[in-house]
Amino acid sequence: MELFDSHCHLADPRLYADLEGVLARSRASGVGFIVSVGALGSVEADRLTVAIAERCDRVFAAIAVHPHDAGACDAARIGELRRLAACPKVVAIGETGLDFHYLKAPQEVQESALRAHLALAAELGLPLVVHCRKAERRLAEIVGETGLPGRGAVAHCFTGDGAAARALLGLGFHLSFSGIVTFRDAAPVRESLKLVPADRLLIETDAPYLAPHPLRGRRNEPSYLRHTLEAAAAVRGIEPGRLAAQTRENALRFFGLPA
Repeated sequence: MELFDSHCHLADPRLYADLEGVLARSRASGVGFIVSVGALGSVEADRLTVAIAERCDRVFAAIAVHPHDAGACDAARIGELRRLAACPKVVAIGETGLDFHYLKAPQEVQESALRAHLALAAELGLPLVVHCRKAERRLAEIVGETGLPGRGAVAHCFTGDGAAARALLGLGFHLSFSGIVTFRDAAPVRESLKLVPADRLLIETDAPYLAPHPLRGRRNEPSYLRHTLEAAAAVRGIEPGRLAAQTRENALRFFGLPA
């Protein structure tokens, strides 16, 4: 039962300090593929993310300016992302998006950065990884105006309710679910999980964040993905092995990777 962690942050110091151990434990737990996402506050994090992917088998990279740091998304930064994306191990632009919960950057600045990333993903022929928190309606409006990049987009670590899920699915999004599906107070997220077509569902850890129950409160890592898989399979009423195969196939196709 090979798993695909579609979103984690191996360049985060909490994981990078123990990178070999993290990767060894992930392999031992059945995680065969990882997409490591930069977008950790500086372009250096994107560079390190690409370097990790270049030297680690079956680890791939996504690069972008996180919405918290949208003020840094100027033409020079987009140019640097374009240069880094020339590496064959870069398989997506992300995570970009909108975060109206913390609002660490003004809404209009976040929206401008999102539009720049939508254009970059379309230009480079890469899929887009989207962070969205308490902003699903505005995200749907912007994507409704621009359309998705040709390779599509995934709303990672989806936390919206059923109405938000239907809106993004109607625009062609994939939805990815994290350890939040195991949290006691996440019933709306589990209801959204039931709505996703089988061929547009991904799972992730978002490590080092959001460790699943019963490991909540610890530093998360890809080896914990099995807990999310098992919870998601129970919600959808299918065997974990079947969901593992489906989400792996979906992620390989979405990121344009060979089996």
